[in-house]
Amino acid sequence: MSRRGGGRGGGRGFLRDFARDNGLGLFFTVAFLLALVGQAIAGHADFNNQMATDQLQQVSLGEYVTTSDFAVDVSENWQSEYLQFFLYVGVTVWLLQRGSPESKMLHKAGTESDEDQLVGRHAKENSPKWAGVGGWRQAVYSNSLLLVMGTIFLLSWLVQSITGVAAYNEQRLRQLQAPLSWAGYLGAADFWNRTLQNWQSELLAVASMAVLSIYLRQRGSPESKPVGAAHGATGVEG
Repeated sequence: MSRRGGGRGGGRGFLRDFARDNGLGLFFTVAFLLALVGQAIAGHADFNNQMATDQLQQVSLGEYVTTSDFAVDVSENWQSEYLQFFLYVGVTVWLLQRGSPESKMLHKAGTESDEDQLVGRHAKENSPKWAGVGGWRQAVYSNSLLLVMGTIFLLSWLVQSITGVAAYNEQRLRQLQAPLSWAGYLGAADFWNRTLQNWQSELLAVASMAVLSIYLRQRGSPESKPVGAAHGATGVEG
């Protein structure tokens, strides 16, 4: 009996430790799923309102989430988010912002030395395997975050263009207009309106975070400097 009780306690302890060790990822994953569900419900209602206006048959929620309208709304947001992180990861290698915790220290612009980056002969026993080897493997791993962010951005932008032209052509057909080709849609105002309205908001948010964090604080957050740190302190996290 005691062994079974210990097992239950051990299971609870494992879940508690797992939640503590992965709290940030779990929180944002759950928040993402809730927001996605909310978007599907609200989008479904809006889509059916448009169908009613056009005197067309309405669709169920399950049918709506398989439509190009839903897919393009989701993908256009994903591509802008990953563009934001792709640019941020890349430009912060070289560009600095004095006083911001979002910037490296002013003397560390660039890719830094092998010793600073713990690669090659400077790798530790617990360093990732490819950090300690030379050649293409080290080069790939040294830029893996940028490569993955860039790939996801390009793929989601491709999905946006494909689903976007399908949704756009459905609307044009309802208005008895000729559909556009995929290449034609890439030059259409609808595609760039969807794209740029997301890009500008993401880039503004990043710029605001980089600059406001020079002067403003959030106690205990790694995205902020310590409350008492000088405004000019750069690359310091709380």
